[in-house]
Amino acid sequence: MAVTTELESPASSESEERTRAGFVALIGAPNAGKSTLLNQLVGTKVAIVTHKVQTTRSVIRGIAMHEGAQIVFVDTPGIFAPKKRLEKAMVSTAWAQVADADITAVLIDARVGLDEAALGIIDRLGESGAREDKRVLILNKIDLVRRDALLAITAEVNARLPFSRTFMVSAANGDGVSDLLEFFSGAMPEGPYLYPEDQVSDLPMRAIAAEVTREKLMLRLHQEVPYSATVETESWEEKRDGSVRISQVIFVERESHRKILLGKGGETIKQISIAARRELHHMLERKVHLFLFVKVREGWTNDPERYREMGLEFPK
Repeated sequence: MAVTTELESPASSESEERTRAGFVALIGAPNAGKSTLLNQLVGTKVAIVTHKVQTTRSVIRGIAMHEGAQIVFVDTPGIFAPKKRLEKAMVSTAWAQVADADITAVLIDARVGLDEAALGIIDRLGESGAREDKRVLILNKIDLVRRDALLAITAEVNARLPFSRTFMVSAANGDGVSDLLEFFSGAMPEGPYLYPEDQVSDLPMRAIAAEVTREKLMLRLHQEVPYSATVETESWEEKRDGSVRISQVIFVERESHRKILLGKGGETIKQISIAARRELHHMLERKVHLFLFVKVREGWTNDPERYREMGLEFPK
């Protein structure tokens, strides 16, 4: 009897310890709210958010743990009709994530509805060969749209391309996010965790810090300057008093852009630095010494090395 009990116990324990892990690709048009939703799903800020289109340039993975499952959400650049080389790389990278994902979630801004961009994404997803049971539709910003309009969008999308499930959320205030987590956790395949359980992103902190500064830059500046700028963390020094010294370089393509970024008497770059430092202090929960430098790097959007650093495929 004692031997039988000992043999059964490990098997029971092994069954209870089965884990699930997988990838969910979040795709949608620019400003659909993918990055805001990603932050809500993960429970902390891992992706920068602005009101400007094309804020997300590269793939950002946010990791959530829910009911024994590890869900790796892949936030992709917004999909649109690209013209410039950087734009083409961003859109190509977004579609590449669909092939590797366990589930593809299409996010639609319910206020905009089925515009040309949304229809193009739905049609291409249908052509990609992704199975219906692996496709999920998410209508975002539902707090700003009447229910009958939401139902009409849902019916029209599913008539064009059937989805296994439709969710209605407000990424801004978190409504409906718990239902999404519940569904995704149950849909993940059995397997070992892909990342440590306490990790919330695959980006190193140096990269996240650079993105925070780029977010503040985009919020502060207008017209073409934000789109011709990139931020790199050059050094990260842990100080003996527990604080951290971060040195970053903002690269722009033209001298005229450098002058705009600096502002009169250095006031613009000063305000960007203050906003970024506050955000990093909140994220790191310690004092941050942030030093920003602005340099001209002509033609960086045509430099393959810069694309590799952003995790993008350089378009030929």
